[in-house]
Amino acid sequence: MEKAPSPITIPEKIPPEDPPEASPKPYKKSLVTTLMEAATRRSPSFKEDTYFISHLKSSEKKALQDLKDKLVASYGPDGECTVWGMPLLGGDEKADVILLKFLRARDFRVSDSFHMLEKCLAWRKEFKADNVAEEDLGFKELEGGVAYMHGYDREGHPVCYNAYGVFKDKDMYERIFGDEEKLKKFLRWRVQVLERGINLLHFKPGGINSIIQVTDLKDMPKRELRVASNQILSLFQDNYPEMVARKIFINVPWYFSVLYSMFCPFLTQRTKSKFVISREGYAAETLYKFITPEDVPVQYGGLSRPNDLQNGPPKPASEFTVKGGEKVNIQIEGIEEGATITWDLVVGGWDLEYSAEFVPNVEGSYTIAVEKPRKLSPSEDAIHNSFTSRENGKMVLSVDNTASRRKKVAAYRYIVRKSSLL
Repeated sequence: MEKAPSPITIPEKIPPEDPPEASPKPYKKSLVTTLMEAATRRSPSFKEDTYFISHLKSSEKKALQDLKDKLVASYGPDGECTVWGMPLLGGDEKADVILLKFLRARDFRVSDSFHMLEKCLAWRKEFKADNVAEEDLGFKELEGGVAYMHGYDREGHPVCYNAYGVFKDKDMYERIFGDEEKLKKFLRWRVQVLERGINLLHFKPGGINSIIQVTDLKDMPKRELRVASNQILSLFQDNYPEMVARKIFINVPWYFSVLYSMFCPFLTQRTKSKFVISREGYAAETLYKFITPEDVPVQYGGLSRPNDLQNGPPKPASEFTVKGGEKVNIQIEGIEEGATITWDLVVGGWDLEYSAEFVPNVEGSYTIAVEKPRKLSPSEDAIHNSFTSRENGKMVLSVDNTASRRKKVAAYRYIVRKSSLL
């Protein structure tokens, strides 16, 4: 009879140690598996562009000055040439950041960059883009679900999430995209989401000058959304150059991964470094590399619920991993009589057993099963629960992954409030 592995204990305030991982048993890979692994492998480390003039090559400095000269010649030294609320003719460092974005989008070809900027300015005026961020476009049912800004990545970039799976519902699709006018209104709303994200940027050398895009491809109706997707892509490419630092695709179907792996050799190193492809079921593992768990939405294996950010910065979480065949106990000690402990706990891709119990300090007292052992499905949101103790003791949160060979990322946090009656 095989002996069960001993549980790993994570005491309060002590960071978890990562014990050596057992070597997996070899297995034969299929062609599709090999291609998917190639597509989901981490892209080369992305180095964000510099906006310090002193860091530019001499040819890039000249291109920047030439673009400024073209703008002055076209609009006059006192002419009105403003984008994202910033005048481009004032010699301001913020203006330099914006002009460099247009130059980089056209490989520092000054004439092409100037033409792109002119078209962008004309589009913004016709679209009334400067005012769109404050408009009420009546898409309350889509906010926080289809496209929305939510938190920041580990480097401080605002994160925009996109998930179009809701449009597999035909009634929803007709309500939003049923005719030309509805499509125009949706596009305006989608621009509004991006403009709100851009309002969070610094536009200064050394600051945060781009956002992160996370796109959830689960259940996305490709054929039906082709027209809307193409128009959104065209609008953003033409009018928002170099605004996205990294594009993360999650819940990617196998065929998308295969196609990406086939086209990947034809992409430039710079373009490839911005893309991250994550197959279905590995959203948390991928997002945790770039975003802390307290900022990752609960539907993607994080701890952040829709209204959490309205209460100020989220409480930091502790991260740990649960290896295949392992049970982890998180012990939170020092809970006094009458105190209330509130905790959040999540494991990416769950599919394991979870339980919580309170263990009194007094020998002979009964352990209280706060949450009986139960199997959690892969789609389960983060645990959020509270318990008020009647005596001194400790809380033990357990995640049992002994039935699985898969290593999983996880996070938890807690707060203990002492009784006001004592």
